[in-house]
Amino acid sequence: MTYIAKPALHHPTLEKNRVGYTRRDYEGKISTLCAGCGHDSISAAIIQACWELDIEPHRVAKLSGIGCSSKTPDYFLGASHGFNTVHGRMPSVLTGANLANRDLLYLGVSGDGDSASIGLGQFAHAMRRGVRMAYIVENNGVYGLTKGQFSATADSGSKSKKGVVNSDSPVDLVAMALQLGATYVGRSFSGNKEQLVPLIKGAMAHGGAAFIDVISPCVAFNNHPGSTKSYDYVREHNEAVSRIDFITAREEITAQAAPGEVVDVRQHDGSLLRLRSLHPDYDATDRYAAMAFMQEHQARGEVVTGLLYVDPLATDLHTALNTTARPLNTLEAGDLCPGVKLLDRINASLR
Repeated sequence: MTYIAKPALHHPTLEKNRVGYTRRDYEGKISTLCAGCGHDSISAAIIQACWELDIEPHRVAKLSGIGCSSKTPDYFLGASHGFNTVHGRMPSVLTGANLANRDLLYLGVSGDGDSASIGLGQFAHAMRRGVRMAYIVENNGVYGLTKGQFSATADSGSKSKKGVVNSDSPVDLVAMALQLGATYVGRSFSGNKEQLVPLIKGAMAHGGAAFIDVISPCVAFNNHPGSTKSYDYVREHNEAVSRIDFITAREEITAQAAPGEVVDVRQHDGSLLRLRSLHPDYDATDRYAAMAFMQEHQARGEVVTGLLYVDPLATDLHTALNTTARPLNTLEAGDLCPGVKLLDRINASLR
């Protein structure tokens, strides 16, 4: 429980990363979620990704909305900046924080109820504006805090725990992110840490709007036969398009495999995404082909996972607005007020 503090002492033999932190330093409070909840696995993946990236915890700002998923930032990166917003409003608060201080790394954590219902408009505008962040949706297809009603991402034809069949069409946040202009789009499964950790690492290093939809089974209300968000269903219907390796800019690039088997995508900070295609004809740099591929396999009842799309030339909202390289929250009165002569010159140019 959260009132039970984790021991502050670390074993002296724990391995440290390049900036001197152990994996324990990236943890948070003890989780209060149900035992076996997929969200805890996502928290563990975020901890592992940030530790492997050598990120100093105080350089991260984590923001969330309302719901089981939005509780999880309390369980990782306890030494980072945090803001738990109101229901569905995380993207706009994160946008404001990003504009004020571009030096931080922004991690938005949300859920299918938080992002696909009341926050759908917020999600859409954050994607189309290219706000630089790693936006992770912990998607279980139900409202877990209010006892298991279908959420907007529940698949048509799926059954609730009580046997009710969902007749509504689902909101596909991955398809929306692709259509709205996100420059890094992936889908994963909370039970596949080998795939999820490098996906998160790539999103954290990306130079634009990065979105990852993580199917995360709710063991209390959506892990039964007939559910399309259960552990068994996702494992049986998973169709991975790629295996991704994340290589930091300071590491030597080793020899590649035969042409056509590996695609290297260099990101804005010099880091490298190495994609090993599991479908020979799949091109992760083609936005429209990715959308068609997803729809084709969705019609077969398959859950497509992996890095679905990446734009190696991504830009963000600061580039679009041509803001100063200095964080806006560090500018003083002298920087913000250029003086009467310069203002007169600007006004004269507009007449």
